[in-house]
Amino acid sequence: MWRLLETEWMKWRRSRMWLVLMTLPVLSILIGSANYALNQEVLRKEWYSLWSQVSLFYGEFFLPVLIAIACSHLCRLEHANKSWRNLLTAPIAVSRIYLSKLAVLAWHMLLVQMVFFFLYLCAGKLLSLSAPPPKEILGWMVRGWIASVTLGTIHLWLSMRIRSFAVPVGIGLCGVLVGLGMVVKDWGLFFPYSLLTVGMGVLSQEGLTPAELLWFLAVNFLYAILFSALSLRRLKRPEGLV
Repeated sequence: MWRLLETEWMKWRRSRMWLVLMTLPVLSILIGSANYALNQEVLRKEWYSLWSQVSLFYGEFFLPVLIAIACSHLCRLEHANKSWRNLLTAPIAVSRIYLSKLAVLAWHMLLVQMVFFFLYLCAGKLLSLSAPPPKEILGWMVRGWIASVTLGTIHLWLSMRIRSFAVPVGIGLCGVLVGLGMVVKDWGLFFPYSLLTVGMGVLSQEGLTPAELLWFLAVNFLYAILFSALSLRRLKRPEGLV
């Protein structure tokens, strides 16, 4: 397992994915902070208003796209070198192959969340916000990471099935648009691409009730189990992979 993790980690180190990982949170903060600064006469809740702006671009657009790109990258070399079959016929459990990819993805999504959190605090200080940062921020970040891993299981499955790097990313973009509509219709806790929006308090910073939090965790768990099972099933049929 450790050797698989090391292999996946080396793929990231030799690529420029770290640049993408850092760029999208920075863009989210810059765009959201600029929008907040230009509309402070309307956005009067300081840290909460700033969060509504930066998290809108981050949680609703950039982070789902980043997850899709990361998952396509995790499967790119296997598709490009046509080495899926060689990998899957090696004396390694397919569950370990899958979990190594998911673990590397989860770790990098955690790093992205931490970078976004740090940049959010810096933006608030630069904008001279007088109130203390919101106490809800830890919950937003943790729930955002959980929803990120859930989306990761979906996109790992898509990236294993689809050789194209761009198609899963395009599917992710479509999912984001549908997810926004689901949140507006109050169905956000049922659709995977809406879970980031709900969990991170993008459209409402009031927080989740205990029942909503339990449902949020249960839905994430069910989606993660479902798509992990589909991915493992796919990996156990190497004739469909080259």
